[in-house]
Amino acid sequence: AHARKYTDNVEFSAMDASRTEPEFIYQLLEAVIEAGATTVNIPDTVGYAMPEQFGALIEGVFKTVPGIHRAVVSVHCHNDLGLAVANSLEAIRRGARQVEGTVNGIGERAGNAAIEEIVMAIKTRSDFFNLTTGINTQQFYRTSRLVSDLTGFTVQPNKAIVGGNAFRHSSGLHVDGMLKRPITYEIIDPKSVGVPSSSIVLGKTSGRHAFRERLAELGYSLKDEDLNRAFTAFKELADKKKDITDRDIESLVAEEQRTVSEEYHLDRVQVTCGDQGLPMAGVRLIGPEGKMIIEGAALGTGPVDAVYKAINLCVKVPNQLTEFTVKSVTEGIDAIGEVLIRIESEGVTYTGRGADTDIIVSSAKAYINALNRMIAAKQIRTGK
Repeated sequence: AHARKYTDNVEFSAMDASRTEPEFIYQLLEAVIEAGATTVNIPDTVGYAMPEQFGALIEGVFKTVPGIHRAVVSVHCHNDLGLAVANSLEAIRRGARQVEGTVNGIGERAGNAAIEEIVMAIKTRSDFFNLTTGINTQQFYRTSRLVSDLTGFTVQPNKAIVGGNAFRHSSGLHVDGMLKRPITYEIIDPKSVGVPSSSIVLGKTSGRHAFRERLAELGYSLKDEDLNRAFTAFKELADKKKDITDRDIESLVAEEQRTVSEEYHLDRVQVTCGDQGLPMAGVRLIGPEGKMIIEGAALGTGPVDAVYKAINLCVKVPNQLTEFTVKSVTEGIDAIGEVLIRIESEGVTYTGRGADTDIIVSSAKAYINALNRMIAAKQIRTGK
């Protein structure tokens, strides 16, 4: 009742509802609706419920709670048993009309219900649910990649809807069926979730127009200044790599976007290493507002360790490296290598990513990215 003084939309969430006696939930929801709640959320807080059980709870709410028609019934499911999407869909089938989820299913512990999977299930099986969401599904692929880039959590290749293998076919029988009639083995049109309809490969001779068109097909709309910077990076990559795929372009654009507002920019890195001597690295950074050049050199137990120690001599911000992973963006010996790192400072974790055909350079970029995020966060906290 107090909250209604400030807004007409008040949501009440019954924590751990799936493990609570239904009768108590019914009484609780009746009371909060009477007090002014306009949305009542029924969460499976620890991902404990089975779809039939959770559906029965939702159905019981509609049958038992007086005044339930005055509120929107919402659900919030966790994925501890891998059933968050299944439970959410069953709740929808039983009458829930709001679902709380996340892009890529990220979240506490094993994650939340993947919103793109729920929406595409409703859209693909409209004959079963007879519902619509009003969500622009063509933004799913791009949004998924954006969330992955910002959080540092990679999207598993076999992830439904937005995974790299979601629309990939290799079996001879499947490929033959796809060529003759795509719906034979593809229940979702890739374009409906924003996956590019073609796989045009760009290269060294590709011009600005072809690059801009491919960016548009991938869902990117860059300002002229950003496009120029991205195209310059594209030509540099084309000098190192014969064929540039969509995944290369996505990685390239993400890398450029990471460097738009940097406190420190990696200008140069040089490494000497081998099995008969101590690895040594030298780096040159461009400092705040591009007004100074900072150089440092250090020895390390390996080339990446040497690079990080050299950067630390320049930046001088205490931190601890807690995670380091490297993966290939595409196949082949000339593939882009993408590095993901996490550093910790004062109990807070910061993520950094970097991409380059040289994994040592990728590692340096990832570390600079994490340091810039950490510095920016501390400046916000201190008001500087």
